[in-house]
Amino acid sequence: MNMKLRLIFTALIVVYTFSAFAEEKKKEEEAKGYVFEDEIELAATSVKDQYRSGTCWSFSGLSFLESEMLRLGKPEVDLSEMFIVWHTYSQKAKKHVRVHGNLNFTAGGAFHDVTNMIREFGIVPESVYDGLNYGEEKHVHGEMDNLLKQSVDAIVKNKKLSTAWLDAVESTLNSYLGDLPVKFEYEGKQYTPQSFASDYVGLNMDDYVEISSYTHHPFYDKFILEVPDNWSWDEVYNVPLNELEEIIDYALNNGLTVAWATDISEKGWATSNKGVAVVPETPAEDMSDAEIAKWEALPEKEKQKELYKLENPVHEMVVTQEMRQTAFDNYQTTDDHGMHIIGTAKDQNGHTFYKVKNSWGDYNKYEGYFYASKPYVNYKTMCIMVHKDGIPQSIREKLKL
Repeated sequence: MNMKLRLIFTALIVVYTFSAFAEEKKKEEEAKGYVFEDEIELAATSVKDQYRSGTCWSFSGLSFLESEMLRLGKPEVDLSEMFIVWHTYSQKAKKHVRVHGNLNFTAGGAFHDVTNMIREFGIVPESVYDGLNYGEEKHVHGEMDNLLKQSVDAIVKNKKLSTAWLDAVESTLNSYLGDLPVKFEYEGKQYTPQSFASDYVGLNMDDYVEISSYTHHPFYDKFILEVPDNWSWDEVYNVPLNELEEIIDYALNNGLTVAWATDISEKGWATSNKGVAVVPETPAEDMSDAEIAKWEALPEKEKQKELYKLENPVHEMVVTQEMRQTAFDNYQTTDDHGMHIIGTAKDQNGHTFYKVKNSWGDYNKYEGYFYASKPYVNYKTMCIMVHKDGIPQSIREKLKL
């Protein structure tokens, strides 16, 4: 082989090797799916596990308040979710009986249940009251929930309240969660739940507000959010969708985290296997005529399968106020889960996602966190809770806060 042919042959080998390497690299990148780079990551306590209990609202609400303590320079502490659950169930039982059983008496709740109970009854550390008084290492509430529901239903059916009915309900709570502490020692000091809330936690529960965005009530007024878990009929503030997003972003950019109540029934909720929550939409404007024709020829089942593979970042819906309202009115958006937004991130295409702390333990590749896209949050948020300082001044003035 002469020198010229040898050089050509060598060059072809180099090109082929480089092309093969580039193709392999491309496949590796595609196999990664979403790749995130955190931009804002605010202080948060460790991820907890609600396990087989419907108490996400307590876990996320307290996670939010624990971050508030850190933001304000207070010590890190693991607050007792089950202390809040005990009091919430007791208060819920009273209301359920008073309205003749016409209340959603389940394990569900809301962020304001956390602040309301702390305001009235105080709070204790997890080490003082873990709520595991029934032979389990993690929270398993099916039996307790059923017994409590049977009890209050029997009381309502009797149509006459005895002097012992509430004691019976609270005895069940004591049997499963444990007797409530009246006094306790923590870090060498004596506290009651009320003094621990005021002296150690030191947060003003009146500083925290809930905000939503729906058109069936006037904007900038308060309204009772019509979801079953709002058993106490507390009110939330109502703002337009663009301002709800503005509040979340303003809070995070100014060092304040956000408690987030949302619907997780969407197919784009893929936090376990993909670590993301998204609302995919076919990117028709980016497709050629041949690609559109091929897509439209697919059976609906295949379209859905392709749309939600989430092997790579997807095109997402542009969410409007009307879409939010329609989904709420049609029961497509339901009050499923409470979580805690602690930051923001960008995917490899430069799209902004919110970094969310869940309460399902270390259940995915992000060690219990996941990333929710802006479209998902705009579409599926039921309400948020935030400190008043996390609301832009212009919006606070409209809300008269």
